[in-house]
Amino acid sequence: MIDELLSEVSYRFSRSSGPGGQSVNKVSTRVELIFDLDKSKILNEYQKERISNKLKTRKTSEGVILLACDETRSQLKNREIVIRRFLDLIEESLAPIKKRKPTKPTKASNERRLTNKKKISNKKKDRKPEID
Repeated sequence: MIDELLSEVSYRFSRSSGPGGQSVNKVSTRVELIFDLDKSKILNEYQKERISNKLKTRKTSEGVILLACDETRSQLKNREIVIRRFLDLIEESLAPIKKRKPTKPTKASNERRLTNKKKISNKKKDRKPEID
């Protein structure tokens, strides 16, 4: 599925900002990954919905996911980094939701809570003047 998913991805290359020496103004090392979620043929509607909800901050108004990387001076390394990030994001957003198991407080924690409550109550009661 990974190879098929990557076949739907397109890339855009541009000049990277930051240090780079003499080649900074002539080599396009910044990599931008573009994935059109709505037009994907590999993902089913449920998967598209899950990814769309999880990655709504990374999506454009047209439903396109954009990721960019310009960490290294090598276009190839930047491309590998952005692919790894993309696959991690997709995997994370498709992971099954863990159901919460309801728990009860232990007997000891209940005792601690009640003794602490009693202590605070007594402290406040001791502040009041006794009226005979």
